[in-house]
Amino acid sequence: MSPTITKSHEYYQDQANPSPGIAIEPSASAIAQSFAQGPNPSPLPKAFQPLTIRGSTIKNRIWVSPMCMYSSEDGFATDFHLSHYSQYAMHGAGLVMVEATGVLPEGRLTPNCLGIWKDEHIGNLSRIVNHAHKYGAVMGIQLGHSGRKGSTLPLHLYGTRPTLHVAESEGGWPNNVYGPSPIAYDDQHYTPREMTIADINAAQQAFADAAVRADQAGFDVIELHGAHGYLLFEFLSPLSNQRTDKYGGSFDNRVRFLVETIRKVRQVWPQEKPLFVRVSATDWVEGGWTGEDTVALAKIMSVEGVDLIDCSTAGNDPRQNIPAAPGFQVPFATAVKKQVPGILTGTVGVITKPSQVNEITEEGKADVVFLAREFLRNPSFVLSAAHELGVYVKWANQYERGQLKTKHSYA
Repeated sequence: MSPTITKSHEYYQDQANPSPGIAIEPSASAIAQSFAQGPNPSPLPKAFQPLTIRGSTIKNRIWVSPMCMYSSEDGFATDFHLSHYSQYAMHGAGLVMVEATGVLPEGRLTPNCLGIWKDEHIGNLSRIVNHAHKYGAVMGIQLGHSGRKGSTLPLHLYGTRPTLHVAESEGGWPNNVYGPSPIAYDDQHYTPREMTIADINAAQQAFADAAVRADQAGFDVIELHGAHGYLLFEFLSPLSNQRTDKYGGSFDNRVRFLVETIRKVRQVWPQEKPLFVRVSATDWVEGGWTGEDTVALAKIMSVEGVDLIDCSTAGNDPRQNIPAAPGFQVPFATAVKKQVPGILTGTVGVITKPSQVNEITEEGKADVVFLAREFLRNPSFVLSAAHELGVYVKWANQYERGQLKTKHSYA
């Protein structure tokens, strides 16, 4: 007899306890079938130990990094986004961070980027959050503003034109690209106009308003995008900020825009919900923002209620000389973790192997690891990492027959 299904589209989806990607003790049957060699190691590898931040307990330390998808129109999330983010939740990622989402129309990088500048955006975002929650994922959203890098082409169209410019006739906003100073990133980008104090206040309020909408959509975490040469970071770096008012010049003045934004966001973002900030820990350019600056800023952000610093680098100056190699950005997260007690750190960048993830977390170099390209290549990275590290984890009910075995077998 067929089961009675009240809402057929929800049948078999609610798998939050235990959820995919959470370490569970294997049954005798699982061991007999070679899905596990025996009980899970005790203690568990750090990568599979849960982490509680304020009111959120995240089941593992392998998280999905925000990645621009350039798949929106007028800022709205689509079925693509539902499918894209759901796959990571169904395959066990502890936290899934939605891509940089514009707090204003001109805060998008391209006309095809996600937005959260109006209440109408909430519904589609809420649908994504609700579905991911069925699989026990903690859901985050990165709130961003492109600043002087706005009104440009999506990544897949790079190289198809002489510049990255997107004209107003194509949905761009060339007359509304702004930043701390009228300095273009390079000759591929528009030259921004210098922001007035009124512009600064409006942008800060837009971040706060976006945080309210993110809460209404059900997100558990927000991350402010203060990295990669976008607006919040443009104020931090002396390479892009040459103002002479209270928002430029000294270190304290250059961090003011971000610190004030954090305060406004923290006032409206529920106290039980975590707040992250992504920073570029260095410009990789002489005379620019440095790792020491990042540590000093982290000390301020910790006092202001930021829970985790997500350490990336670069993106603010084309002269950057990036020594890209596996784990090349990890030392910046480690420096913050060691020098700013009480704040958590995340790291990113050329991390592709489960052994890397576990070494970083086991040795206390960072509390969590965000993966981007590796998740694009392998959405079930958490499950394969568990297999490699000898941890038995829950798989989504629908995928259990695909569990990896400890012995070669075609059964």
